[in-house]
Amino acid sequence: MLEAGKKAPAFTLPDANGNKVSLKDFLGKKVVLYFYPKDNTSGCTKEACDFRDAMPDFSKIDAVVLGVSPDSPESHQKFIAKNNLNFTLLSDTDKKVLQKYGVWKEKSMYGRKYMGVERTTVIIDEKGRVVKIFPKVKVKGHVEQVLKVLNGEDK
Repeated sequence: MLEAGKKAPAFTLPDANGNKVSLKDFLGKKVVLYFYPKDNTSGCTKEACDFRDAMPDFSKIDAVVLGVSPDSPESHQKFIAKNNLNFTLLSDTDKKVLQKYGVWKEKSMYGRKYMGVERTTVIIDEKGRVVKIFPKVKVKGHVEQVLKVLNGEDK
């Protein structure tokens, strides 16, 4: 179970170009790891564009933003190009990391049950420890909440 204060589960996933990216690559930096359901859907596009627009604020505090979804690297390439995204998207097609972080869950829409990603953001400190978990994220205003935590304004 993911818990604040505990070490974040290690992972290695391919980025949009197929390069392997590991959590340990970012030791010494703050990491905003956000899990989202699907490229090119309205909520996910809004969330990605909000992170994109706030990248100067994340850069100022030496924080890295990583988006993770079950989409393929090819899908991520199109999503990045279409929305001019300026941060890394990781592909978890086998859903192992989604499960490790507890965000692959049973969901329900119009009475139909299915498995999917529960929109979640995890803030990880420079030592690889979980600082804060935002479960069931509402997109509007979320990036501002994340920045407040990173800036020490909200614990």
